[in-house]
Amino acid sequence: MSAPSRFDRGHTDDLMSFLAASPTPYHAVANAAARLEKAGFRQVAETDAWDTPAGTGTGGRYVLRGGAIIAWYVPEGAEPHTPFRIVGAHTDSPSLRIKPQPDSGAHGFRQVAVEIYGGPLMNSWLDRDLGLAGRLTLRGGTSQAFGTGGGSTVLVDVDRPLLRVPQLAIHLDRTVSTDGLKLDKQRHLQPVWGLGDDVREGDLIAFLEEEAGLDAGSVTGWDLMTYPVEPPAYLGRDRELVAGPRMDNLLSVHAGTAALIAAATSGAPLPHIPVLAAFDHEETGSQSDTGADGPLLGTVLERSVLARGGTFEDRARAFAGTVCLSSDTGHAVHPNYAERHDPTHHPRLNGGPILKVNVNNRYATDGSGRALFAAACERAGVPYQTFVSHNSMPCGTTIGPITAARHGITTVDIGVAILSMHSVRELCGADDPFLLANALAAFLEG
Repeated sequence: MSAPSRFDRGHTDDLMSFLAASPTPYHAVANAAARLEKAGFRQVAETDAWDTPAGTGTGGRYVLRGGAIIAWYVPEGAEPHTPFRIVGAHTDSPSLRIKPQPDSGAHGFRQVAVEIYGGPLMNSWLDRDLGLAGRLTLRGGTSQAFGTGGGSTVLVDVDRPLLRVPQLAIHLDRTVSTDGLKLDKQRHLQPVWGLGDDVREGDLIAFLEEEAGLDAGSVTGWDLMTYPVEPPAYLGRDRELVAGPRMDNLLSVHAGTAALIAAATSGAPLPHIPVLAAFDHEETGSQSDTGADGPLLGTVLERSVLARGGTFEDRARAFAGTVCLSSDTGHAVHPNYAERHDPTHHPRLNGGPILKVNVNNRYATDGSGRALFAAACERAGVPYQTFVSHNSMPCGTTIGPITAARHGITTVDIGVAILSMHSVRELCGADDPFLLANALAAFLEG
Protein backbone atom coordinates (compact mmCIF):
# COMPACT_ATOMS: atom_id res chain seq x y z
CA MET A 1 0.00 0.00 0.00
CA SER A 2 1.57 3.27 -1.06
CA ALA A 3 1.57 6.24 1.29
CA PRO A 4 -0.12 9.48 0.28
CA SER A 5 2.36 11.82 -1.39
CA ARG A 6 3.43 14.61 0.94
CA PHE A 7 5.54 16.50 -1.62
CA ASP A 8 4.23 17.87 -4.92
CA ARG A 9 5.14 20.61 -7.41
CA GLY A 10 5.36 23.04 -4.49
CA HIS A 11 8.50 21.15 -3.44
CA THR A 12 10.06 21.96 -6.82
CA ASP A 13 9.14 25.63 -6.40
CA ASP A 14 10.90 25.52 -3.03
CA LEU A 15 13.94 23.78 -4.55
CA MET A 16 14.34 26.68 -6.96
CA SER A 17 14.34 29.12 -4.04
CA PHE A 18 16.86 26.94 -2.20
CA LEU A 19 19.19 26.83 -5.21
CA ALA A 20 19.04 30.60 -5.63
CA ALA A 21 19.76 31.18 -1.92
CA SER A 22 22.66 28.68 -1.79
CA PRO A 23 25.47 29.87 -4.08
CA THR A 24 28.13 28.05 -1.99
CA PRO A 25 28.30 24.98 0.27
CA TYR A 26 28.44 27.31 3.29
CA HIS A 27 25.19 29.00 2.31
CA ALA A 28 23.59 25.62 1.53
CA VAL A 29 24.24 24.19 4.99
CA ALA A 30 23.19 27.44 6.65
CA ASN A 31 19.89 27.32 4.77
CA ALA A 32 19.38 23.64 5.59
CA ALA A 33 20.12 24.38 9.26
CA ALA A 34 17.57 27.22 9.28
CA ARG A 35 14.90 24.85 7.97
CA LEU A 36 15.82 22.26 10.59
CA GLU A 37 15.73 24.86 13.36
CA LYS A 38 12.22 25.87 12.28
CA ALA A 39 11.20 22.21 12.60
CA GLY A 40 12.56 21.99 16.16
CA PHE A 41 16.09 20.69 15.54
CA ARG A 42 18.89 22.18 17.65
CA GLN A 43 22.59 22.57 16.89
CA VAL A 44 25.13 20.74 19.05
CA ALA A 45 28.76 21.77 19.07
CA GLU A 46 31.46 19.20 18.39
CA THR A 47 33.60 20.78 21.11
CA ASP A 48 30.90 20.36 23.79
CA ALA A 49 30.28 17.25 25.87
CA TRP A 50 27.33 15.31 24.50
CA ASP A 51 26.55 13.35 27.69
CA THR A 52 24.30 16.22 28.81
CA PRO A 53 20.60 16.89 28.25
CA ALA A 54 21.52 18.72 25.04
CA GLY A 55 22.99 15.53 23.61
CA THR A 56 21.20 12.64 25.28
CA GLY A 57 17.50 13.36 24.89
CA THR A 58 15.07 12.61 22.10
CA GLY A 59 14.43 15.03 19.25
CA GLY A 60 16.35 16.57 16.38
CA ARG A 61 19.96 17.74 16.40
CA TYR A 62 22.56 18.76 13.88
CA VAL A 63 26.28 19.46 13.59
CA LEU A 64 27.74 22.06 11.23
CA ARG A 65 31.32 21.96 10.04
CA GLY A 66 32.30 24.25 7.18
CA GLY A 67 30.29 23.20 4.14
CA ALA A 68 28.98 19.99 5.74
CA ILE A 69 25.99 19.21 7.94
CA ILE A 70 25.01 16.04 9.81
CA ALA A 71 21.47 16.07 11.22
CA TRP A 72 19.54 13.32 13.01
CA TYR A 73 16.32 12.74 14.89
CA VAL A 74 16.14 10.47 17.96
CA PRO A 75 12.56 9.16 18.31
CA GLU A 76 10.87 8.24 21.55
CA GLY A 77 11.91 4.78 22.72
CA ALA A 78 15.12 4.65 20.68
CA GLU A 79 17.75 2.34 22.19
CA PRO A 80 21.50 2.98 22.01
CA HIS A 81 21.73 0.14 19.47
CA THR A 82 18.88 1.45 17.27
CA PRO A 83 20.12 1.48 13.65
CA PHE A 84 20.33 4.60 11.52
CA ARG A 85 18.68 5.36 8.18
CA ILE A 86 20.91 7.84 6.36
CA VAL A 87 20.38 10.05 3.32
CA GLY A 88 23.82 11.02 2.04
CA ALA A 89 24.51 13.90 -0.35
CA HIS A 90 27.11 16.57 -1.11
CA THR A 91 26.97 20.35 -1.04
CA ASP A 92 29.72 21.33 -3.50
CA SER A 93 29.55 21.84 -7.25
CA PRO A 94 32.20 22.49 -9.91
CA SER A 95 33.03 26.17 -10.04
CA LEU A 96 35.62 28.92 -10.48
CA ARG A 97 37.10 29.71 -7.06
CA ILE A 98 39.11 32.71 -6.01
CA LYS A 99 42.88 32.35 -5.59
CA PRO A 100 44.80 33.52 -2.48
CA GLN A 101 46.10 36.57 -4.36
CA PRO A 102 43.01 37.45 -6.37
CA ASP A 103 43.85 40.87 -7.82
CA SER A 104 45.15 40.74 -11.37
CA GLY A 105 44.67 42.40 -14.72
CA ALA A 106 46.07 43.07 -18.17
CA HIS A 107 45.69 45.50 -21.08
CA GLY A 108 43.41 47.90 -19.27
CA PHE A 109 41.19 45.28 -17.66
CA ARG A 110 40.94 44.57 -13.95
CA GLN A 111 40.54 40.84 -13.39
CA VAL A 112 40.12 38.31 -10.60
CA ALA A 113 42.41 35.27 -10.46
CA VAL A 114 40.48 32.02 -10.22
CA GLU A 115 41.29 28.34 -9.80
CA ILE A 116 39.22 25.55 -11.36
CA TYR A 117 37.33 23.53 -8.74
CA GLY A 118 36.24 20.03 -9.72
CA GLY A 119 35.38 19.21 -13.31
CA PRO A 120 33.15 21.95 -14.72
CA LEU A 121 31.99 22.15 -18.32
CA MET A 122 34.27 25.13 -18.80
CA ASN A 123 32.57 26.50 -21.89
CA SER A 124 29.35 26.93 -19.89
CA TRP A 125 31.07 29.59 -17.74
CA LEU A 126 31.76 31.84 -20.72
CA ASP A 127 29.72 35.01 -21.23
CA ARG A 128 27.75 34.49 -18.02
CA ASP A 129 26.99 37.24 -15.54
CA LEU A 130 28.67 36.01 -12.37
CA GLY A 131 28.21 36.91 -8.72
CA LEU A 132 30.66 36.19 -5.91
CA ALA A 133 29.95 34.43 -2.63
CA GLY A 134 31.55 32.42 0.16
CA ARG A 135 32.83 32.91 3.68
CA LEU A 136 35.19 35.48 5.15
CA THR A 137 37.37 34.77 8.19
CA LEU A 138 37.89 37.70 10.51
CA ARG A 139 41.00 38.92 12.28
CA GLY A 140 41.10 38.12 16.00
CA GLY A 141 37.70 36.51 16.06
CA THR A 142 36.58 33.55 18.12
CA SER A 143 35.55 30.28 16.51
CA GLN A 144 33.65 27.42 18.07
CA ALA A 145 36.36 24.94 17.19
CA PHE A 146 39.56 26.92 17.83
CA GLY A 147 38.61 29.48 20.47
CA THR A 148 39.95 33.03 20.69
CA GLY A 149 42.12 33.94 17.71
CA GLY A 150 40.70 31.04 15.71
CA GLY A 151 38.87 33.40 13.42
CA SER A 152 35.11 33.73 13.29
CA THR A 153 33.50 33.56 9.87
CA VAL A 154 30.74 35.46 8.11
CA LEU A 155 28.94 34.62 4.89
CA VAL A 156 29.03 37.03 1.99
CA ASP A 157 26.98 37.04 -1.21
CA VAL A 158 27.28 39.63 -3.96
CA ASP A 159 24.16 38.57 -5.85
CA ARG A 160 24.42 40.79 -8.91
CA PRO A 161 26.41 40.80 -12.15
CA LEU A 162 29.96 41.43 -10.98
CA LEU A 163 32.29 39.32 -13.12
CA ARG A 164 32.33 37.83 -16.60
CA VAL A 165 34.59 35.50 -18.59
CA PRO A 166 34.32 36.88 -22.13
CA GLN A 167 34.68 34.43 -24.99
CA LEU A 168 36.96 35.20 -27.91
CA ALA A 169 35.01 36.53 -30.90
CA ILE A 170 34.56 34.13 -33.81
CA HIS A 171 36.42 36.58 -36.07
CA LEU A 172 39.55 35.84 -34.02
CA ASP A 173 38.89 32.09 -33.76
CA ARG A 174 37.64 31.12 -37.20
CA THR A 175 37.72 27.35 -36.66
CA VAL A 176 35.85 27.28 -33.33
CA SER A 177 32.62 26.04 -34.94
CA THR A 178 34.33 23.27 -36.91
CA ASP A 179 37.22 22.19 -34.69
CA GLY A 180 35.62 22.85 -31.31
CA LEU A 181 36.36 25.29 -28.54
CA LYS A 182 39.74 24.85 -26.85
CA LEU A 183 40.20 26.48 -23.46
CA ASP A 184 43.37 26.77 -21.42
CA LYS A 185 42.42 26.64 -17.74
CA GLN A 186 45.07 29.13 -16.72
CA ARG A 187 44.85 31.69 -19.52
CA HIS A 188 41.26 31.71 -20.75
CA LEU A 189 39.02 31.57 -17.68
CA GLN A 190 40.11 34.61 -15.66
CA PRO A 191 37.03 36.87 -15.32
CA VAL A 192 37.02 40.63 -15.77
CA TRP A 193 35.32 42.93 -13.27
CA GLY A 194 36.35 46.40 -14.30
CA LEU A 195 38.69 48.68 -16.17
CA GLY A 196 42.02 50.18 -15.16
CA ASP A 197 45.74 49.78 -15.68
CA ASP A 198 46.63 49.65 -11.98
CA VAL A 199 46.36 46.28 -10.21
CA ARG A 200 45.76 47.16 -6.58
CA GLU A 201 46.61 44.40 -4.11
CA GLY A 202 43.78 43.81 -1.65
CA ASP A 203 41.19 45.50 -3.85
CA LEU A 204 38.77 42.55 -4.10
CA ILE A 205 38.81 41.77 -0.37
CA ALA A 206 38.38 45.44 0.49
CA PHE A 207 35.36 45.50 -1.81
CA LEU A 208 33.89 42.43 -0.06
CA GLU A 209 34.51 43.92 3.39
CA GLU A 210 32.46 46.92 2.34
CA GLU A 211 29.73 44.71 0.85
CA ALA A 212 29.51 42.69 4.09
CA GLY A 213 29.53 45.79 6.32
CA LEU A 214 32.88 44.89 7.89
CA ASP A 215 35.71 47.13 9.03
CA ALA A 216 38.50 47.67 6.53
CA GLY A 217 41.34 45.20 7.07
CA SER A 218 39.27 42.86 9.24
CA VAL A 219 39.33 39.92 6.80
CA THR A 220 42.39 37.66 6.98
CA GLY A 221 41.08 34.52 5.25
CA TRP A 222 38.50 33.65 2.62
CA ASP A 223 36.86 30.81 0.74
CA LEU A 224 35.16 32.43 -2.24
CA MET A 225 33.63 31.25 -5.49
CA THR A 226 31.88 32.71 -8.49
CA TYR A 227 28.39 31.66 -9.51
CA PRO A 228 25.83 32.54 -12.22
CA VAL A 229 23.28 35.09 -11.04
CA GLU A 230 20.59 33.98 -13.51
CA PRO A 231 17.86 32.42 -11.30
CA PRO A 232 16.43 28.91 -11.74
CA ALA A 233 13.42 28.76 -14.06
CA TYR A 234 10.77 26.44 -15.39
CA LEU A 235 11.33 25.61 -19.04
CA GLY A 236 9.27 24.24 -21.90
CA ARG A 237 5.79 24.56 -23.32
CA ASP A 238 4.19 22.85 -20.34
CA ARG A 239 6.80 23.87 -17.76
CA GLU A 240 7.87 20.22 -17.46
CA LEU A 241 11.56 21.06 -17.02
CA VAL A 242 13.66 23.07 -14.57
CA ALA A 243 16.90 24.80 -15.52
CA GLY A 244 19.18 25.99 -12.77
CA PRO A 245 22.62 25.92 -11.14
CA ARG A 246 24.13 23.47 -8.68
CA MET A 247 21.48 20.75 -9.03
CA ASP A 248 24.45 18.42 -8.69
CA ASN A 249 23.97 18.06 -5.83
CA LEU A 250 21.88 20.61 -3.95
CA LEU A 251 18.80 18.93 -5.41
CA SER A 252 19.56 15.96 -3.13
CA VAL A 253 20.53 18.15 -0.14
CA HIS A 254 17.18 19.94 -0.42
CA ALA A 255 15.21 16.69 -0.80
CA GLY A 256 17.09 15.06 2.08
CA THR A 257 16.42 18.02 4.37
CA ALA A 258 12.72 17.99 3.52
CA ALA A 259 12.52 14.21 3.99
CA LEU A 260 14.24 14.34 7.40
CA ILE A 261 11.87 17.05 8.61
CA ALA A 262 8.92 15.06 7.30
CA ALA A 263 10.06 11.93 9.15
CA ALA A 264 10.70 13.86 12.37
CA THR A 265 7.30 15.56 12.32
CA SER A 266 5.18 12.68 11.00
CA GLY A 267 4.05 11.54 14.44
CA ALA A 268 4.50 7.92 13.33
CA PRO A 269 6.68 5.51 15.30
CA LEU A 270 10.14 5.34 13.77
CA PRO A 271 12.02 2.02 13.95
CA HIS A 272 15.29 3.73 12.98
CA ILE A 273 17.07 7.01 13.65
CA PRO A 274 16.75 9.11 10.46
CA VAL A 275 19.88 11.03 9.43
CA LEU A 276 20.88 13.58 6.80
CA ALA A 277 24.60 13.64 5.95
CA ALA A 278 25.56 16.34 3.44
CA PHE A 279 29.31 16.54 2.79
CA ASP A 280 31.61 18.99 1.04
CA HIS A 281 34.40 18.27 -1.51
CA GLU A 282 32.78 15.32 -3.32
CA GLU A 283 33.71 16.89 -6.63
CA THR A 284 37.41 16.71 -5.71
CA GLY A 285 37.52 13.25 -4.11
CA SER A 286 35.93 13.71 -0.64
CA GLN A 287 39.28 13.66 1.16
CA SER A 288 38.88 16.46 3.69
CA ASP A 289 37.64 17.00 7.22
CA THR A 290 34.22 17.84 5.78
CA GLY A 291 34.25 15.21 3.03
CA ALA A 292 32.67 11.77 3.00
CA ASP A 293 36.11 10.17 3.19
CA GLY A 294 36.79 11.93 6.48
CA PRO A 295 35.70 10.80 9.95
CA LEU A 296 32.83 13.27 10.43
CA LEU A 297 29.85 10.96 9.88
CA GLY A 298 31.26 8.05 11.87
CA THR A 299 32.30 10.30 14.75
CA VAL A 300 28.88 11.98 14.98
CA LEU A 301 26.95 8.72 14.85
CA GLU A 302 29.23 7.05 17.39
CA ARG A 303 28.99 10.00 19.76
CA SER A 304 25.21 9.87 19.42
CA VAL A 305 25.23 6.22 20.51
CA LEU A 306 27.56 6.88 23.45
CA ALA A 307 25.66 10.00 24.54
CA ARG A 308 22.55 7.86 24.92
CA GLY A 309 24.36 5.50 27.27
CA GLY A 310 25.54 3.06 24.65
CA THR A 311 28.73 1.02 24.47
CA PHE A 312 31.04 -0.02 21.66
CA GLU A 313 28.86 -3.12 21.32
CA ASP A 314 25.80 -0.91 20.85
CA ARG A 315 27.66 1.11 18.26
CA ALA A 316 28.61 -2.04 16.35
CA ARG A 317 25.00 -3.32 16.48
CA ALA A 318 23.64 0.05 15.30
CA PHE A 319 26.07 0.26 12.37
CA ALA A 320 25.38 -3.33 11.36
CA GLY A 321 21.70 -2.51 10.88
CA THR A 322 22.27 0.89 9.25
CA VAL A 323 21.44 1.68 5.61
CA CYS A 324 22.54 4.76 3.65
CA LEU A 325 20.97 6.06 0.46
CA SER A 326 23.71 7.99 -1.32
CA SER A 327 21.65 10.46 -3.35
CA ASP A 328 23.38 12.24 -6.22
CA THR A 329 22.37 13.29 -9.70
CA GLY A 330 22.90 10.92 -12.62
CA HIS A 331 22.72 11.02 -16.40
CA ALA A 332 19.38 11.09 -18.20
CA VAL A 333 19.45 9.76 -21.75
CA HIS A 334 20.47 12.62 -24.04
CA PRO A 335 18.25 12.88 -27.16
CA ASN A 336 21.19 14.07 -29.28
CA TYR A 337 23.75 11.56 -27.97
CA ALA A 338 21.76 8.41 -27.20
CA GLU A 339 24.68 6.28 -28.39
CA ARG A 340 26.70 7.41 -25.34
CA HIS A 341 24.25 5.58 -23.05
CA ASP A 342 23.75 1.88 -22.37
CA PRO A 343 21.23 0.70 -25.00
CA THR A 344 18.95 -0.99 -22.44
CA HIS A 345 19.11 1.68 -19.72
CA HIS A 346 17.69 5.05 -20.76
CA PRO A 347 16.61 7.04 -17.67
CA ARG A 348 14.18 9.80 -18.60
CA LEU A 349 13.36 13.12 -17.03
CA ASN A 350 10.24 12.92 -14.85
CA GLY A 351 10.55 9.14 -14.78
CA GLY A 352 11.26 9.09 -11.04
CA PRO A 353 14.54 8.65 -9.14
CA ILE A 354 17.25 6.43 -10.57
CA LEU A 355 18.95 3.45 -8.95
CA LYS A 356 22.64 3.49 -9.90
CA VAL A 357 24.42 0.19 -10.49
CA ASN A 358 28.06 -0.57 -11.33
CA VAL A 359 29.52 -4.04 -10.73
CA ASN A 360 33.03 -2.56 -10.35
CA ASN A 361 31.87 -0.71 -7.22
CA ARG A 362 31.92 2.77 -8.65
CA TYR A 363 28.45 2.72 -7.12
CA ALA A 364 27.69 0.82 -3.92
CA THR A 365 24.35 -0.71 -4.94
CA ASP A 366 23.89 -4.49 -4.77
CA GLY A 367 20.81 -6.69 -5.06
CA SER A 368 19.83 -6.29 -1.42
CA GLY A 369 20.18 -2.54 -1.66
CA ARG A 370 18.05 -2.52 -4.78
CA ALA A 371 15.30 -4.33 -2.89
CA LEU A 372 15.46 -1.81 -0.01
CA PHE A 373 15.12 1.11 -2.38
CA ALA A 374 12.36 -0.55 -4.38
CA ALA A 375 10.41 -1.13 -1.17
CA ALA A 376 10.73 2.54 -0.18
CA CYS A 377 9.55 3.67 -3.61
CA GLU A 378 6.61 1.26 -3.44
CA ARG A 379 5.57 2.61 -0.03
CA ALA A 380 5.79 6.15 -1.39
CA GLY A 381 3.96 5.34 -4.62
CA VAL A 382 6.96 6.60 -6.61
CA PRO A 383 8.25 5.08 -9.88
CA TYR A 384 11.97 4.50 -10.21
CA GLN A 385 14.46 3.81 -13.00
CA THR A 386 17.82 2.08 -13.27
CA PHE A 387 21.06 3.60 -14.51
CA VAL A 388 24.16 1.75 -15.67
CA SER A 389 27.00 3.17 -17.74
CA HIS A 390 27.79 2.19 -21.32
CA ASN A 391 30.54 -0.43 -21.16
CA SER A 392 32.79 1.70 -23.36
CA MET A 393 32.42 4.77 -21.13
CA PRO A 394 34.20 5.25 -17.80
CA CYS A 395 31.76 5.36 -14.91
CA GLY A 396 31.75 8.21 -12.43
CA THR A 397 31.43 7.64 -8.72
CA THR A 398 29.83 9.15 -5.62
CA ILE A 399 30.10 9.20 -1.84
CA GLY A 400 28.35 5.80 -1.84
CA PRO A 401 31.35 3.44 -2.11
CA ILE A 402 33.34 5.69 0.26
CA THR A 403 30.58 5.58 2.88
CA ALA A 404 30.20 1.81 2.60
CA ALA A 405 33.92 1.13 2.88
CA ARG A 406 34.72 3.70 5.57
CA HIS A 407 31.90 2.85 7.94
CA GLY A 408 30.98 -0.72 7.00
CA ILE A 409 27.34 0.15 6.41
CA THR A 410 25.02 -0.98 3.64
CA THR A 411 24.87 1.77 1.02
CA VAL A 412 22.70 2.22 -2.07
CA ASP A 413 23.41 4.76 -4.81
CA ILE A 414 20.39 6.64 -6.15
CA GLY A 415 19.54 10.11 -7.44
CA VAL A 416 17.70 12.16 -10.04
CA ALA A 417 18.46 11.99 -13.76
CA ILE A 418 19.54 15.31 -15.27
CA LEU A 419 21.06 16.71 -18.45
CA SER A 420 24.04 19.09 -18.69
CA MET A 421 25.70 17.71 -15.56
CA HIS A 422 28.57 19.95 -14.37
CA SER A 423 27.34 22.80 -16.53
CA VAL A 424 26.88 26.18 -14.92
CA ARG A 425 23.16 25.56 -15.61
CA GLU A 426 21.78 22.02 -15.41
CA LEU A 427 18.41 20.60 -16.46
CA CYS A 428 16.01 18.26 -14.64
CA GLY A 429 12.38 17.20 -14.86
CA ALA A 430 10.02 19.33 -12.79
CA ASP A 431 8.44 16.26 -11.13
CA ASP A 432 11.63 14.40 -10.21
CA PRO A 433 12.64 16.55 -7.20
CA PHE A 434 9.40 15.85 -5.33
CA LEU A 435 9.34 12.21 -6.42
CA LEU A 436 12.81 11.85 -4.90
CA ALA A 437 11.75 13.61 -1.68
CA ASN A 438 8.76 11.28 -1.29
CA ALA A 439 10.97 8.22 -1.77
CA LEU A 440 13.53 9.52 0.74
CA ALA A 441 10.83 10.24 3.33
CA ALA A 442 9.45 6.72 2.98
CA PHE A 443 12.97 5.31 3.37
CA LEU A 444 13.72 7.36 6.50
CA GLU A 445 10.44 6.35 8.09
CA GLY A 446 11.37 2.73 7.50
